[in-house]
Formats: sequence, structure tokens, C-alpha cells
Amino acid sequence: MNDIRRTILWVVFGFSLVLLWDQWQVFNGRNPTFLPSTKPPASATAPAAAPPGAASSSAVPQAANTTPAGASGAATVPDGKTTAPTASERVVVTTDVLKLTFDTEGGSLVQSEFIQHDDLTEKDKPFVLLDQSPNRYYVAQTGLIGGSFPTHKTPMSVSGERTLKDGANELVLRFESADLGGVKLVKTWTLKRGGYDMRVRHEIVNTGTAPVSPQVYLQIVRDGNKPPGESSFYSTFTGPAVYTEAKKYQKIEFKDIENNKADFVKEATNGYVAMVQHYFASAWLLKDGVPRDLFARKVDTNLYAVGMITPAGPVEPGASKAIDAEFFVGPQAEKTLEAVAPGLELVKDYGIFTIISKPLYWLLDKLHTMLGNWGWAIVALVVVLKAAFYWLNAKAYASMAKMKAINPKVMEMRERLKDKPQEMQQEMMRIYREEKVNPMGGCFPILVQIPVFIALYWVLLSSVEMRHAPWIGWIKDLSAPDPWFILPIVMTATSLFQTWLNPTPPDPMQAKLMWIMPLAFSVMFIFFPAGLVLYWITNNVLSIAQQWFINKRLGVLGK
Repeated sequence: MNDIRRTILWVVFGFSLVLLWDQWQVFNGRNPTFLPSTKPPASATAPAAAPPGAASSSAVPQAANTTPAGASGAATVPDGKTTAPTASERVVVTTDVLKLTFDTEGGSLVQSEFIQHDDLTEKDKPFVLLDQSPNRYYVAQTGLIGGSFPTHKTPMSVSGERTLKDGANELVLRFESADLGGVKLVKTWTLKRGGYDMRVRHEIVNTGTAPVSPQVYLQIVRDGNKPPGESSFYSTFTGPAVYTEAKKYQKIEFKDIENNKADFVKEATNGYVAMVQHYFASAWLLKDGVPRDLFARKVDTNLYAVGMITPAGPVEPGASKAIDAEFFVGPQAEKTLEAVAPGLELVKDYGIFTIISKPLYWLLDKLHTMLGNWGWAIVALVVVLKAAFYWLNAKAYASMAKMKAINPKVMEMRERLKDKPQEMQQEMMRIYREEKVNPMGGCFPILVQIPVFIALYWVLLSSVEMRHAPWIGWIKDLSAPDPWFILPIVMTATSLFQTWLNPTPPDPMQAKLMWIMPLAFSVMFIFFPAGLVLYWITNNVLSIAQQWFINKRLGVLGK
């Protein structure tokens, strides 16, 4: 029984190595070795069929002519590829936090730069999320369906301010289409100071002689490539997501769209659709109570769309009707997301431990407010957690100390009865009874804490606040690996010291492997963000201090 805990650890360790190797294979463009995937490898660039400035729209994919899941009637959303007509013009507008590029073809948003967030590699340049370039296709589009009405491919005239003026709180940009099918569409984007969310009003003007009943579609179109700089040693979600009150937050894998296996709510009167990646997201939102059909579809090779369709209702000749929507494009800052719409903060993906991660982030944010540095806030948070679990840890370490104390007796017995396994097991149980030692006593208290520390791991991995946040000296970015490998080396040293404090496994091979395990993990920690390694080091140091104290009190140090 005394080997059960180590067996569990080795199963977890071995399976982790399998997953890590598979992720490494996928990252380098090869098929997984152990866990085959049906997902075809994404191409290195955006679709060749839709480069910026393409001269024609002759290659419209068949997927564009199918009705999206959830769309009503025979109306279809045009394909998401934008082909630039000769009259197309790029319009750049700037606020205090955003620099956005619109296209007069459809009044679509084709590029977003975040003034307060630096690029991953070129720190003197702002981070670009939405983009229409040879290496990325990621745009936000809207239009009308239900007739020969204006879409995101319709040329539009533009008017309005291009820069948020000093003292002004809003910037308004207006796109207006010509008359198509008896309908004119006026699309108004309203940006606000300090905001990553913007109002988008669609005014439908009936210029014909008969009533019309168009539908408004809102969609985000993106290639299926991972964000640049994604680590192969940990995985974060990239792809569409849907939120409704009925089913809450539902992630949609690109491969499921590819294989027509995407499972999500198709109709709702609340919620949003989003496109998510590490640290950043974009989303279309409608007011609660407005009916909408939700869809996710393949547009072209390695090109996917997620969106909503909402009916405008009848519009009489000479009349107009407005549909208001909201578009968010920005960092996954939890408080900012919560202020935009209920449930939008879930695009910051904590996985299955969200219920634990949210209060941990709240506490981390409060500690940062007091300390003024995210690195020290991480250290302080681990201290608080270790204090909260002090008595649980004390029981675990006391049990391990007792195991360490009787280890010489167990080793002698195993050597003496190595040819009599049944008698060895009985003798081992007798020793445990006499010494009042529970071989699982050090396991259960630690298992209870695992969800909390996994949740904290995802808090640190998902929080955009860690991005380019300095700690001390050489650590200039808590979201990037330590450039001098000092933290991974310290991490390895503390792990080895913990191994020395633990009971030595009776089996010589197990004993050797317990020393090899920290060395194997040290390779992985070289590539982990410095903030995560700092968290593990702090946890190790505090665990060592507590275990050292208990071992010394019980007189088992060095045994």
C-alpha cells in the first residue's frame, strides 16, 4: 500500500509526458504519435483565396451557398471572404485605446490595434488582433439578407471623425450604401473613450414601393491558425464560442466545424458569439430579448465564421427601422468584460475549475492593488493559500515524516523477505499497525488541494495582466519564459530538495526515478511563462519550510 501514492504520481507523470510529446508533434506540423487527431494541420498562412486586395470575387466557395445552422427561411449569409473592389477605401480611426481600420466595402472592421498592449515580439509596436494580411485573416462583418440587399460586400460611402478629440467621449463613423433591392443600409459605428466595446447601429431604409422584411447578420470570420508564439508545452483554446443563458459558455473547435459536428445552441434571445484566443477576444452582442439564430460554418479552406442572424421585421415603403448591436474587440481583462455584458468574462477560459478560478483571480487582483506588482502578488497569493491549507499540509507532511522514520525498518524487512512476497506484505502491514502509520495519510490532504492549485495555474496562464508585466531584475515579462533560465534552475533545485525530504521508496528503481522526475520536469519549466514558474517555486519553498519543520520536530531529517 505504501507504493500506491507513488504509483498514482507516476501514472499522472507518464500520461503528461505522452500529452506533451503529442503537442510537440502537432506544434511542429506532424501528426500526433500517441493520440491521433482527425484535424488537418492548419496552413501556415491565411487562405490564398482571400488575400487583401484580390482583384475579383470569382472564386466563391460552395459553403457560402448553404444555409447556416439555425438560419430561418431560404436566406443565406454571404461567404465571409472580402474581395476589394476598385472603389474600396481603408478608413483608419483612433481612440485612446484602439486604432481600427475599416473597409468601405461593407463598412467592415478589418484590423484592430491595441495601443496599450504591445506586440508579442516587437515591443515598440501595438498588438494586432483583427487583421487582413498574408499571414492572418480575421475580420468582423455585417449586412442584410432576405433579398438583394446590401451586404458586407456592398461598396459604401463614409463620413465622420477619424480621431477621438481631446475632451470628447465618443467618435462616430457612418457608412451608407446605395439603394439595393429597394433598401438602403446605414451602418453607424460609435466608439467611446477608454472602451473596447462599440455600438453598431444598422438603419434599414425602405426606398422602394413595397414592404420588405430583411434580416441582419453579424459575423466574425477567422482562419484556423493558432496565434503566433503559442507554446507547445501548454495549450490554450483558439476558436469560436457561443454564450446563452440556457447552455452558458460553449466552445466550438475548428475541427468540429470542419467535420459538421459542432454542437451548440442554435436559437436564443440572449447571449453572444465570440472568437477567442489566448489573452484576447472579439464578440458580437445583441440586446437581451432580441431573437437570434446562431451559426458556425466553414467559409473556405482553413476559414471559419461564427455569427448571429436577427429579423428586422416588416419595413413599410418610405419607413426605416434600426437594429442595434454591440461589438467587442480587446484584451480579456476580467473586470472590463464583466462591465460589457453578463457572461462575456467567460471568454477568459479557466476550464473546468472556473468556479474556483474566479475568486482566486479576485484575490490576486486585490493583492496586486496593494503591492503594485503582479510578480509579488503571485508570491503573496501562494502564501495566503498555503496558510489556508496549513493544517491539511501539516497532516500530510507528518504522515510522510513518519513514513521516513520507519523507512530503514521497511527496507531491512523487504531485503529479508524479498523472496516471500506474501509474507513481506503481511509484515509490512504489521509494521504500519505497530507504528500507527497510514501509507495513504500523506496523499489525501494533497489531493484535496489539487483543484485549487490547478485553478490558480489557469488564472496565471489566462490573465492578460501578466502579459509584459515585469517582476524584478531580469524578469521583464511574467507571461514569457525566463530569458536567463534562473527560475527553472531554482525550480529544479527546490524540487530535488523536496525529494530528499520525502521518504525514500523501498524499491531501488523507484528511488532512482523519484530523483529523475524533477529533472525531467525541469525541461518543461524552461519553456513555461515566468509567472507560472514563480508560482511553483513559491509553493515549493513554503512546502519545504513546513516539511523541514515537521521532519525536524519528529527527528527524521537525513534519514
